[in-house]
Amino acid sequence: MDKKKVAQKIKELREELNHHNYKYYVKNNPEISDYEYDQLLKKLEKLEDKYPDLITPDTPTQRVGGKPLDEFQTVKHKIPMLSLANTYNEQELIDFDERVQKNVGKVEYVVEPKIDGAGIALYYENGVFVRGATRGDGIKGDDITQNLKTIHSIPLRLQHDVLSTIEVRGEVFMTKSGFKEYNKEQIKQDKQPFANPRNAAAGSIRQLDPNIVAERPLDAFIYLLSYTETPFNTQEKVLDALKKAGFKTNPLSKKVKNINEAIKYCKKLEEKRDSLDYDIDGAVLKVNSIKKQQNLGSTSKNPRWAISYKFAAQQATTVLKDIDIQVGRTGALTPVAILKPVDVGGVTVSRATLHNFDELKRKDIRIHDTVLIERSGDVIPQVVKSITEKRSGEEQKKPIPKTCPICNTPVQHKEGEVAIRCPNKMCPARLKWRMKYYASRDAMDIDHLGESTVDKLLDKNMIENVADLYDLKKEDILQIEGFKEKSAQNLIESIKQSKKQDLSRLIYGLGIRHVGKYAAQLLARHFSSIDKLAEATEEELKEIDGLGEKSAEAIATFFTSEENITLINRLKEYGVNTESKKAEKEQSLKGKRFVFTGSLEDLSRSKAGDIVKEQGGMVTSSVSKNVNYVVVGKKPGSKYEKAKKQGIPIIKEDEFLYMTKKKEKR
Repeated sequence: MDKKKVAQKIKELREELNHHNYKYYVKNNPEISDYEYDQLLKKLEKLEDKYPDLITPDTPTQRVGGKPLDEFQTVKHKIPMLSLANTYNEQELIDFDERVQKNVGKVEYVVEPKIDGAGIALYYENGVFVRGATRGDGIKGDDITQNLKTIHSIPLRLQHDVLSTIEVRGEVFMTKSGFKEYNKEQIKQDKQPFANPRNAAAGSIRQLDPNIVAERPLDAFIYLLSYTETPFNTQEKVLDALKKAGFKTNPLSKKVKNINEAIKYCKKLEEKRDSLDYDIDGAVLKVNSIKKQQNLGSTSKNPRWAISYKFAAQQATTVLKDIDIQVGRTGALTPVAILKPVDVGGVTVSRATLHNFDELKRKDIRIHDTVLIERSGDVIPQVVKSITEKRSGEEQKKPIPKTCPICNTPVQHKEGEVAIRCPNKMCPARLKWRMKYYASRDAMDIDHLGESTVDKLLDKNMIENVADLYDLKKEDILQIEGFKEKSAQNLIESIKQSKKQDLSRLIYGLGIRHVGKYAAQLLARHFSSIDKLAEATEEELKEIDGLGEKSAEAIATFFTSEENITLINRLKEYGVNTESKKAEKEQSLKGKRFVFTGSLEDLSRSKAGDIVKEQGGMVTSSVSKNVNYVVVGKKPGSKYEKAKKQGIPIIKEDEFLYMTKKKEKR
């Protein structure tokens, strides 16, 4: 057989195998037996072994294989993966709908089950699966392509020509039945069973060996087209296109006419919850119109056009054995319930949060009480109440501590604050948390600097703050129990590599109160360096769209501390990157403030905001004398009238595009 005929035969076998794979794993309607499928696969393997130059990444034989990785590479998502805001009752859904209608008028919704699994982003080029990643920090995630190739419901090549170069979002999960069978096998082999399907799925896709992943019963639902060169009008049509392209979409997704129908369907899904072969912890409501989604835009954390409705939490009763006191990064003392282990919705719970001492007193929860425990989705288990009818008289109240349980410093309680804090900045517990926070994956990502290593460094007085990490030598690390030549070198290299991290990671790693990952990214986009951020006033910070008042106040306060400025100066001396990588770009809008009002035609509100930020400007939501331009679209609101009264320059979308060089004049 000549090579041309071999190539044609290989093409036919791949198409046939992909068809049967789709019928079996996606449609759950097989047309041939497992034996017949295996025979076809063997034919393909023989031809590819003989002609290895004809092997392509999307061939069915490449689903499993390859050497285990040493570590995952970090990749950037095509579009940031934002998280959904949560609601817990009907009124909150109605409030969400009112906000939506106020901005874009009447809307239809698509209601989809919220899968309790692990989020993924898949990127296809010209219809071929190129890359798959974890959610990560929303901007970047771990490249887990080889692991995702082992999941048969994820197509390696798209069907039809509906979609070509795209990024899609979805959820990897393990079915309840698959989880049960897998655990049976684990127990038979004297191996540790998984705690629940969600942990099983999340843990599996982060295995470095794809051959291990292939043994686990993983599946995936795809629910969002985050990037496409083919425009769609509605989420309903997006789901239809995803289905035609060969993705597995949830059959329970449904379009509804209004919020009342959406609420009714959420309740139906909650009723179905226990009968499904996969875990769902809520429903997701999405505005059906893509144009209206774009007009609504997003905050720094959440899209304004979608929301999650969380189902009622799962509960159980157990005995509260003791109440421990934890000291956090900011010095806050938190009571934690130590419980007699109990199963809550498939998860064994032995600790639960008691929030704070006011809550402990209000609920009158005592040591040795029988208590009601609640777990809802990813939320940390909490103690709902004590079952007072079961008290024997031996129960004990936990007194509010007068001193820190770690360093014995007298605690402080500021007026207006719930938290009781240890004010000692050198408290070992606070130092430990700050070190862990700085080295964490979302911050400076210092591998090999785990909790036990931080403890040992503190015990030996080798570090007092994060800057001291950069003064460590290999000889210092070798003094720590458990470290050998190679592991010590690895830690030193990891600390050295952290100097190159983005400015946003450094801002996050500094542990400023009320500044999370997204706020840190927002600040890094607005300011070219840590020095520029340090110079910003509280009023300037409050003007930043997406940054809350508490965050602005906390940032301004942080940089008034001489101790913090000294720390930052030391980090600079050690070569830690304190400047934005975008600082070198031309910033034609530097220092300019923009307000957008009305519906834009060529841009979504969020895209227009990104253009301003990329060129050094700022977007604010309110009209004031500090605003340089008000950009007006269709049906502008009161901001337009206010701008006219104050004499602020008003420009149209076209003028804005000319100004930002996104459009040329004819």
